[in-house]
Amino acid sequence: MSEVAIGLTGLGSLMVLIALRVPIGVSLIGVSFVGLWSLMGPRVAWGALGVIPYQFSANWILSSIPMFLFLGFISYHTHLTRGMFNAARVWMSAVPGGLAIASIFGSAGFAAVSGSSLACSAAMGRIAIPEMIKHKYHPELATGTVAVAGTIGALIPPSIILILYGVIAQVSIAKLFLGGISAGILTAIGYVIVVLVRVKLNPALAPERDERVSFAEKVYALKGTWPIFLVMIGIFGGLFGGIFTPTEAGAVGAFLACLVALVSGELTFDRFMKAARETIMTTASLLVIAIGASLLTRFLALSGAGDYLSAGIMSLATSPTLLLVGIIVVYLLMGMFLEPIGAMLLTLPIILPVVDSAGWSLLWFGIVLTKLLEIGMITPPIGMNVFVIKGVVGDLVKTSAIFRGVLWFIVMDLIVVAILSAFPALVLKLPELLG
Repeated sequence: MSEVAIGLTGLGSLMVLIALRVPIGVSLIGVSFVGLWSLMGPRVAWGALGVIPYQFSANWILSSIPMFLFLGFISYHTHLTRGMFNAARVWMSAVPGGLAIASIFGSAGFAAVSGSSLACSAAMGRIAIPEMIKHKYHPELATGTVAVAGTIGALIPPSIILILYGVIAQVSIAKLFLGGISAGILTAIGYVIVVLVRVKLNPALAPERDERVSFAEKVYALKGTWPIFLVMIGIFGGLFGGIFTPTEAGAVGAFLACLVALVSGELTFDRFMKAARETIMTTASLLVIAIGASLLTRFLALSGAGDYLSAGIMSLATSPTLLLVGIIVVYLLMGMFLEPIGAMLLTLPIILPVVDSAGWSLLWFGIVLTKLLEIGMITPPIGMNVFVIKGVVGDLVKTSAIFRGVLWFIVMDLIVVAILSAFPALVLKLPELLG
C-alpha cells in the first residue's frame, strides 16, 4: 500500500469511528498513531505521541483559553449578564417583538465576555425564555431566537474558536477578534430583521405589551449593565490599547469578572468552584481534540494525503466562487453532525492549503469559517444550541418546535455568509485600521 493510500485509509477509518460515536479526540489520536506506525514504524509513532502533544499544548497563546472560559463561567454563574437583558427589555418595550430583540442584544453582550455559544445560549435561555413565555410569545419564536442568538458568542471576541484557529493558521488573534466584531454585529442586525419581519407577518407571535416605560425608567435600567460593561471595557480597552496581549486579556478579564461579582455580592465559594471545575473539564476536552488534530496534521503531511486531497479539491473547482461554494456546503453538512471545534480541527489540515493556494486572506476565511461552524450549532439533527435550549425549557417546548423556530434565522445566516463572502472588506477593514 502506498503512503498516500495509507493516509486516505486513515481518513476513512476516522470517519467510520466518528460515525460510531467514538469521541472525536480519541478517534483523531488513535488513527494518527496507527497511521504513523504504518508509515514510519513504532519508534516514530511513539515519538510523535510523546513530542507533538507537548509542542502543541506548550503554545503560550493557548493559556488564554482556560482564562476566557473561566471568565464566561464566572459571568454565567454569578448572573453578571442579567442586567444587560433587563436593560434591553426595557428599551425595546415599544418595539414589536421587543423581548426577542432584547434577547439578541443580551446575547451579544454576554458574547463579549464568554467566547462560547453554548454558554451564551444556556445563560440567556434561563433569563429570556421564561420572560417571553410569560408575555405570551409563541414558544417557537422565543426558543428559536435564543438558540440562534447564542451563536453570536463565537463571533464577538473573545472567541475560543477564533483563538484555536489563529494558533493553527498562524493568524494574529487580535486581528481575528477585530474581524469578528463586524461579523457579529452584522449577524445580530440580521437576527433583529428576522424578528421584525416575522412579527410583522404574524403579530400573534409576539403580542403587544401593555407596559409603558418612561424615559426615566429606561435610564435607571442602564444601572444594571455596569458589571458587564466594566469587564468589557477592561478587556477591550487594554487589549486594543496595547496594554496587554490577547493571551493576557483572558486572565485580566477573569480577574475583573471575579472582582465585579465579589463587589456585587454574587460571588460565593460554591459558584467559584463550580466555574473552576467546568473550566478545567472544558479546557481538557478542547486540548485533547486539538492535540489529536495536530497529530493528524503530521500524519497527513508525512503520508502525502493532505497534499493529494488539497490538489484534488483545487482541480475540481473551475473558479474561486465555485471553490468557496463547495467549502461552504462541506462545512454546512459537517455542522449537522459534528460539534464546531471538532469539525474545524478535523478539516483545517486539508482546507488551509486550499485557502492559501486560492490566494484568499486567512483572516477573512477564519471569520467565514467560524460563521459556518456556528450555523451547525442550530441545524438538525445535532444542533447543540437547540438541545441546550431544550434542556432549559424541558417539556414546555418540543425539540421539533425549537428547530422550526430557528429555520428563518438559518436563512438569514446564509445571507450573512453570502455578504461576508462577497465583501471581504467588511471583515478586513477594522483589523487594517486598528491592527
